[in-house]
Amino acid sequence: MQYTSQYQSPLGGITLASDGECLTGLWFDGQKYFADTLETESERKDLPVFRQAKRWLDEYFRGREPGFTPPLRPAGSPFRLAVWEILKQIPYGEVTTYGEIGRKLAERRGAPAMSAQAVGGAVAHNPISLIIPCHRVVGSNGSLTGYAGGLDKKIRLLSLEKADTESLFLPQKGTAL
Repeated sequence: MQYTSQYQSPLGGITLASDGECLTGLWFDGQKYFADTLETESERKDLPVFRQAKRWLDEYFRGREPGFTPPLRPAGSPFRLAVWEILKQIPYGEVTTYGEIGRKLAERRGAPAMSAQAVGGAVAHNPISLIIPCHRVVGSNGSLTGYAGGLDKKIRLLSLEKADTESLFLPQKGTAL
């Protein structure tokens, strides 16, 4: 059984999901791939993991780096899990590129290279937004490429973290929009 809870953020509603012990989902309401790992039947319930996640979100939206992480259990392929593990290592207030994540993953796997597009697909399907910080990933040219929650939210999240966005820009055309 999966459980859900709601959180109202300054950027809109957020749906949280849990297996009863760990957080399995965190999505901005209506975002791309919203609740795609959530079972069709779930129950709204107040759980300790939801209280921890909401405390984390409260700290985060106050513009502070939370000093803890609630227990997480994202569901995905081994490739996606490896990408999400790298995402968790991006420091608060910093950004990295899809290509850099690909290089790290290739190095860990002993491969000569890893497709930035494949990494992009894994980043886009991250089921635990914010806590697994996919909003901190940008294009290699500094483009603020797609974010499942919307580019407006991505910009606001990076601003909230006081990330250096001087060299970043919004794409004017293409699939990143």
